[in-house]
Amino acid sequence: MKKYFGGVFIAFLFGFTANAQGLLNKSETVFTHQDSLRGSITKERAWWDLKYYHLDVKVDPKEKTITGSNTVRYTVLTPYDKMQIDLQEPMKIYKVTQDGKELKFERDGNAFFIELAAAQKVGETKEIVISFGGKPKEAVNPPWDGGITWKKDKNGKDFIASSCQGLGASVWWPNKDHMYDEVENMLISVNVPGHLTDVSNGRLQSVKKEKDGTKTFNWYVSNPINNYGVNINIGDYVNFSEKFKGEKGDLDCNYYVLSYNLALAKEQFKDAPKMLKAFENWFGPYPFYEDSYKLVEAPYLGMEHQSSVTYGNGYKNGYLGRDLSGTGWGLKFDFIIIHESGHEWFANNITYKDIADMWVHESFTNYSESLFLEFYYGKDAAAEYIIGCRRGIKNDKPIIGHYDVNNEGSGDMYPKGASMLHMIRQVINDDAKWKSILRGLNSTFYHQTVTGKQIQDYINTQSGINFNRVYAQYLTTTQIPVFEYMFKDGTFGYHWTNCVAKFDMPVKVTLNGEEIWLKPTTEWKSEKTINNNRTVEVSKDFYVTSSNIVE
Repeated sequence: MKKYFGGVFIAFLFGFTANAQGLLNKSETVFTHQDSLRGSITKERAWWDLKYYHLDVKVDPKEKTITGSNTVRYTVLTPYDKMQIDLQEPMKIYKVTQDGKELKFERDGNAFFIELAAAQKVGETKEIVISFGGKPKEAVNPPWDGGITWKKDKNGKDFIASSCQGLGASVWWPNKDHMYDEVENMLISVNVPGHLTDVSNGRLQSVKKEKDGTKTFNWYVSNPINNYGVNINIGDYVNFSEKFKGEKGDLDCNYYVLSYNLALAKEQFKDAPKMLKAFENWFGPYPFYEDSYKLVEAPYLGMEHQSSVTYGNGYKNGYLGRDLSGTGWGLKFDFIIIHESGHEWFANNITYKDIADMWVHESFTNYSESLFLEFYYGKDAAAEYIIGCRRGIKNDKPIIGHYDVNNEGSGDMYPKGASMLHMIRQVINDDAKWKSILRGLNSTFYHQTVTGKQIQDYINTQSGINFNRVYAQYLTTTQIPVFEYMFKDGTFGYHWTNCVAKFDMPVKVTLNGEEIWLKPTTEWKSEKTINNNRTVEVSKDFYVTSSNIVE
């Protein structure tokens, strides 16, 4: 049962006043014209609704080039005659056609502005065909500093993959590179040397042997997909598969690994169906049954590409064999399989409109790791893991970035964001309701792009609790709230300090051996106490500090 220890507001308890409160100012950052073109919904983007891509590319490992075309189908929302398509240097657009006629275009850095000759009538569905090519940016430290990775496997065969979150899919193919508008379905055709296999998103429709000895792999994605989720993985792959008996029936699970890692993968990838069972319990059905679930070995750590999750964790439990929590619980599962697959719900099903709200992806998915542990090992294990992962929090800058300039916030969105969700669950104090909120998010925002505020408002509404100041505290500042308290003349006084104005998060404490709930605010409150032991311990489930004011 939830127990709150009531109290009265005291304006000036024992002569102490609350510290000045407020948001931590974000450091000044200079953004460029290119940042705005990349990160905002420009008028050249807003007038058309993206419907379909056919991305048709030839990958040449020897020359490290990608060439081909992208057919873009769209519906006209409002009449306009100029379209923005994005493709980053040093890649080039060679030609754009519509209705068989070549169109004029101008380049402004990484944005191309195409002049449409035909009338664009509201409600009409039209297509353009973009021919492009070049040597795309090579990934420096994928997936964080992404692009295309060109490597060789142990047998000297080419091992190639894309990774481009944040950087943008336009690093290697032309598209409407803004997260707000997801393509509804797409065909991905990838031509590779004949001895290699390409694995991309969705289901494999066909493999065509070309006259020059190469092969073209055709993958069809039937669900909406964000641009950075589109991937190519090229290597000397072998495949094994299974069916997962899920909430929507049989889910096809396919695993693609380098030929010499097959035995390792068959053992390590047992975490995949375990993950599906746990996450369907917490979040609802896997969101892409029509496109299957794939786990694909890649030449970097891993990434959440939709229905084509990439894996490079060395066939080890933990994060490359390490436990990020320091508790031992992180070695109970393969971090990349669990974390990157968790993004199928939070990133691929529910997708941020603006990368400034990247916490919607990463906070929930980091939190999902603890839910996996809870499903198999219990609540105490999950809590220990969450609390242990706090050692990775830097409090270097706010978690929410700057909007409309393709700017993400602090990496604290992982451990700190997960701790925020863990605290919200404690305050709700109803596990059935919390589970219904997690599942409800995935059904309410099924296959949608969202703002962070939509997610916040949904939790508020469904829980019946206003968490707005909790969001403000943990997402927009670097301050750790302090539960400040003191004892005097049989009275216990307490309040929040080092926090946003009117911060009001309830907290569980042990007061003189009794576990109770308090409702502190930034104003002092007081309670009568007859016990002189004067011991106060704030629950470790809360990412706060405490301070005893001693006269």
